Amino acid sequence: MKIFFKFCSVILLSSLCLASIGIRSPFAENKAIATFAGGCFWCVEALFDAIPGVLATTSGYCGGTLANPTYHQVSSGGTGHTEAVQVVYDEHQVRYADLLRQFWINIDPTTAHGQFCDHGDQYRPEIFVHTPAQRLAAETTLRQLQQSKPFQESVAVAITDAKTFYPAEESHQDYHHKNPLRYQYYRFSCGRDNRLKSLWDGYDSNLLIKGIAR
Repeated sequence: MKIFFKFCSVILLSSLCLASIGIRSPFAENKAIATFAGGCFWCVEALFDAIPGVLATTSGYCGGTLANPTYHQVSSGGTGHTEAVQVVYDEHQVRYADLLRQFWINIDPTTAHGQFCDHGDQYRPEIFVHTPAQRLAAETTLRQLQQSKPFQESVAVAITDAKTFYPAEESHQDYHHKNPLRYQYYRFSCGRDNRLKSLWDGYDSNLLIKGIAR
């Protein structure tokens, strides 16, 4: 037992030392960040929480210039921010391409300024890329959608470099867990699932990740 505690102490001290000198712990090397905006962040967070390999999700605001915005400021419009979700995931368990596929088939890509019942630039869909590899993958899926034409309207989703992400207030985090009845009522009344079914019914979502290397 003493040997076990000594081993744990060594691991803990090593991690702290690595952090203090700016070296990432090897236990975190497989972690990556992705950021997506797809309308109401309650729904987007619930989407990614359900994916194996996703370690954490945070609802927040991204894409604007106002520092430390509040929900009231963003939802009122004019900040440049859109509701977004930042995803921390294990690259050994899930690919960024798989996150992209789940993103696309759970939004309305034909609407540039809003999603479902939520209207305004603060609900615009957008992919915020953190690396050149993420940009390449996102642009590949966008091109695939444009070529396969699963719907008549054109794709209106921007792919931009990630900007400062501001976490939303605690009341908005994990809303689908904290307030499941209110969440389900909002999702139903907003018509999200009916619109998704009409857009994507019969579409082979595997096409979205065709040609993207692991």
